[in-house]
Amino acid sequence: MSVMSLLTMILVAAIPLSLVIAALIVGVEGRLYKPSEVQRWRLAWIAVVAVSAATVVLIGFSFMAALPIAPADTGRVYQTLSDLFSLDLLRLSLLVLLSVMGLVVVKFSKRYLSADPAMGRYLRWLLLTLAAVALVFISNHLLLFAAGWIAISLSLHQLLMFFPERPRAALGAHKKFLLARVAEFSLLTAFWLLWQHHGTTSIDEIIAAYVAPVDLSWEEQIAAVLIAATALIKCAQLPVHGWLIQVVEAPTPVSALLHAGVINLGGFLLILFAPLFLQVAAAQWLVLVTGGLTTVLAALIMTKRISIKVRLAWSTSAQMGLMLVECALGLIELALLHLFAHSAYKAHAFLTTGSEVQQHVRRSMVVLRQPGIRHWVLALIPAFTVTATASYGSYLVYSHAQPLSVWLLLGLALTALIAMRSAAVGWFSSLVLAVAVALAYVALKALLTPVAGDLHREFVVSMFSAPDLWVLALFAVLFSLWWVLRWRAQWLWVERLSTALFAGLYLDEWFTRTTLRIWPARLPRRANPKRAMTPDKAGSDIFQEARQ
Repeated sequence: MSVMSLLTMILVAAIPLSLVIAALIVGVEGRLYKPSEVQRWRLAWIAVVAVSAATVVLIGFSFMAALPIAPADTGRVYQTLSDLFSLDLLRLSLLVLLSVMGLVVVKFSKRYLSADPAMGRYLRWLLLTLAAVALVFISNHLLLFAAGWIAISLSLHQLLMFFPERPRAALGAHKKFLLARVAEFSLLTAFWLLWQHHGTTSIDEIIAAYVAPVDLSWEEQIAAVLIAATALIKCAQLPVHGWLIQVVEAPTPVSALLHAGVINLGGFLLILFAPLFLQVAAAQWLVLVTGGLTTVLAALIMTKRISIKVRLAWSTSAQMGLMLVECALGLIELALLHLFAHSAYKAHAFLTTGSEVQQHVRRSMVVLRQPGIRHWVLALIPAFTVTATASYGSYLVYSHAQPLSVWLLLGLALTALIAMRSAAVGWFSSLVLAVAVALAYVALKALLTPVAGDLHREFVVSMFSAPDLWVLALFAVLFSLWWVLRWRAQWLWVERLSTALFAGLYLDEWFTRTTLRIWPARLPRRANPKRAMTPDKAGSDIFQEARQ
């Protein structure tokens, strides 16, 4: 056992531990000792900086020693730590993402919640949430993984209820709390079945048993289905999506943390257990159908919403559905690329929602030329030429053909990009941008190939197989409906569809009524501004607040 391996495992274990210690200190509200606001922020900042520094050191160690770090037979401390924690390129990459998210959210929170009386409570639960996410990323023990998964939900619930007087936030947090318990029961049952079958709690050992195709027992197949169901619930897929739309009333940095980090854990779960998941057709189709329909419906609903935060929430649900579909197709490197790109985009989008309002007003004042049929037809040729070239380049990198559905999606996206931009700014710049997008797509996928590993390569869905045809049909329907909703909104059936989409197809109303019937919740009552502004209430505090 080398000293570097021991230091690596100690650093890995110290990441969540340091965040927990910092959380306990910043949340102190005792009579004998109560940190000042400056001390709380300083300690929180030191904690996330320390995590980032530890991650940088781990990256340096990864260049000097091979990853993953394998358990050794010598050294009791190292053996104990290696039984509990693991580090490979996937986990290390996610620690980098967690470090960046922690730095950004804590720094933004300092300005957003400065002088708030509940700031100590906020920082405590924020750091505990980050610690729980880090624990899930590095866990190599089934119980430790499950403990981190449960801790994420419990600590995040406190952040979502930071403004307990807001009815919609309380309703969303209530539904999220109940769904989290269902997901946790599903995950614990899956882990128990895997432990019963393999006789070990080591996640790496369990996953290694599925590197090659094997005949699966009923316990393993049920475990794969339960893992898929857990991922779908965690990623707010229809019809259990409503809480994600309602908790946008939580503080903005909490929304950024949720949409850019926590909700991606469903994708991480499928990526981690992909060798098992991709060998069970029932689990694969559960994700393909649920995630695929969520992608189409949530993406269309998003186009009809007005609130920026609500649109971003619907976008997250759609993006998570697409990421899970990519996992079900066996495209692990593409799902990883989606995870990282979505995290960066959503963190920026939520933290800049204030300036987004002004930008939206400026964009609405610019009259853009709408693309005609000629633009769409002419855009098809270069878009699919670029897509075919990218597909060939991808074949050279991976040495095997990928499902046609992902290339259809890229081709349709480039078609829309070229047609809409060419009508406004011209053909040349639109073509250059389309080529740049395709090159970035292939290059980033190739960059993440070592992170995804080669063990999933033989589980990639073949071209024109049943899953590929299903996803092909979904993408074709999505593009067609988007086109008529945007450019043929005056048609009668399109108007009716727009009304239903604006209401979210009424799916959440049904789920909310069912949830409150099964487990009622006492929600806070918000004062009615119209009643508060009556003459007899003119001198009341509520009236004064309504006027402000």
